[in-house]
Amino acid sequence: MSDGAEGHRNLLYGPEPDVAGAAGYPDAPPRMGFFTDTSVCIGCKACEVACKEWNAVPEDGLLLTGMSYDNTQGLGADTWRHVAFIEQRKPLAGQEPGVAHDDLDVFAAASRLGTGAASPGPGATAPPPDRAPEGAPAGEISPLSPDGRTELRWLMASDVCKHCTHAACLDVCPTGSLFRTEFGTVVVQEDICNGCGYCVPACPYGVIDQRKDDGRVWKCTLCYDRLGVGMEPACAKSCPTDSIQFGPLDELRERAQVRVAQLHAAGVSDARLYGESPDDGVGGDGAFFLLLDEPEVYGLPPDPVVTTRDLPGMWRHAALAAVSLVALAAGSFVRRPR
Repeated sequence: MSDGAEGHRNLLYGPEPDVAGAAGYPDAPPRMGFFTDTSVCIGCKACEVACKEWNAVPEDGLLLTGMSYDNTQGLGADTWRHVAFIEQRKPLAGQEPGVAHDDLDVFAAASRLGTGAASPGPGATAPPPDRAPEGAPAGEISPLSPDGRTELRWLMASDVCKHCTHAACLDVCPTGSLFRTEFGTVVVQEDICNGCGYCVPACPYGVIDQRKDDGRVWKCTLCYDRLGVGMEPACAKSCPTDSIQFGPLDELRERAQVRVAQLHAAGVSDARLYGESPDDGVGGDGAFFLLLDEPEVYGLPPDPVVTTRDLPGMWRHAALAAVSLVALAAGSFVRRPR
């Protein structure tokens, strides 16, 4: 689709190499985004705290789920960054993808830590020379299980709004509250949001959410105010392990490919990128991830598609149906010859 202006398009689906240009910024800077490497996330939640502090996001309860140490549960109007905690009965590498909690008593497993050869206990730096895990030289730290433990692993991942190339939330907004910035990100102007909620079901990731007190929607802005003065977003600035990396999206994609190759070479065969491809159902995400398991394990849709993709076809079918109804109605008043 095109509005007829040179360099100003409104594609609803497929690759879009110039997102900001298509939104009306002819001299836009490089598209900026996040690359979140979950393989080095330690679950410290510094990103959650920094996001709340900088953006004045209200406290949201901090309720434990009862299933993990996660106390924010998911993204929402009052949680713009969410660090997921996923416990699995498997080592870091060499296993089939998927969560396997089959008949696992985590408390019994915890009570056995430090009592076996596979669990050398606190303070251990290497397994005994005659009991080194497979893939590790005798008496040295395993590259796959640094402390020698192999019975459980935690997957930790800091989730955030994806700032999609084709953002359905933006497409369905009737007031223009949602807009595309010159950096290619998607931002909500809460002062002109009317609380209609159309954007909530439109998001294929379930990110955008309404506050209960007034119905307006809120989500990550990728710290638009910081970007405008040359600063990096608060979450990336606070991340102690560089799990959250910020920069030009093209550079982040190249860096992510290198990181996946490193992990594969180290035996982490399950490592894969999620949301980085311009050929996926949303035209590629402005915030993409390196995952160590299937997307569903992290609560992410396996094949997200922008929900407004089929709007042109739907309108054509609706118009055809309307014309047909008008023709039938008109035909019912035409007198038959006697």
